[in-house]
Amino acid sequence: MNEQRYRPQLSQASASLTHEVTAIDERGRRSSLHIPAERPLTVYVDKRELVTLMTLGGAPEALTLGYLRNQRLVRSIEDIVSIQVDWSVDAVAVVTRNGIAGIEERTAKKVVTTGCGQGSVFGGLMDEVDSIALPREARLTQSVVYRIVETIRTQQSVYKQAGSVHGCALFSNTGELLYFVEDVGRHNAVDAIAGLMWLDGVRGEDKVFYTTGRLTSEMVIKGAQMGIPFLLSRSGTTQMGHMVAEKVGMSLLARCSGRHFLLLSGEERLVFEPEMLEALEAVRMRQMASAAA
Repeated sequence: MNEQRYRPQLSQASASLTHEVTAIDERGRRSSLHIPAERPLTVYVDKRELVTLMTLGGAPEALTLGYLRNQRLVRSIEDIVSIQVDWSVDAVAVVTRNGIAGIEERTAKKVVTTGCGQGSVFGGLMDEVDSIALPREARLTQSVVYRIVETIRTQQSVYKQAGSVHGCALFSNTGELLYFVEDVGRHNAVDAIAGLMWLDGVRGEDKVFYTTGRLTSEMVIKGAQMGIPFLLSRSGTTQMGHMVAEKVGMSLLARCSGRHFLLLSGEERLVFEPEMLEALEAVRMRQMASAAA
């Protein structure tokens, strides 16, 4: 059951997600081409400049809230009074209830991550990994993994229109799509989903997170902070991403495409269904035989 929570005052800023340009191919032919938008969003917290995020701009309020949450700068959504985005100056103003204690010291050290668009995390974030405990009793069936992969494959997206973006999604453990966010960097997309979860009071212990990007340490840490025990990707993982996943007890599934996946950690949570896979293979063989006849 979703936990109902306080919601801060939010703007409803909108921006075009694609931009039309003229392209010339190898034969000198001109055509129109849509490319993803990319714009700066400078975050001000209580009139103090914090960071500039390069973003597609699809969910700027949720992105800002999720960024503050995943950086552990704000512990409770009740601490936020308002988030107001103004695209005319490419800025977002965050007003907190009591300020952020020690913000200068907490943001002094930054780590540039391997996220697309060079994401960054503040230095002390890794220190909190030891305190995270993901639910061991959570389970995910093989058939739901396939349902999630198929849902993403058929999802309408900026990527299909213009390419060059990453998508992240949150699913229930039965495969229901709850949120889908795209951005120029997957670190932004995961932050936006974290913000949406906070706004709607959605807890993570029975959820599945999907990303089109690789499973880096940053993605694993953020997923763990959101309390999500399952992280899926159509790409691979890094050595540090795998190490952190094992440390927090997260189930990582990489190379998820069609009926294929690689389970890299958290084996106890995945429920394999070999009979279902055999049935699917039998259907495929009959279809091939019919086509050849």
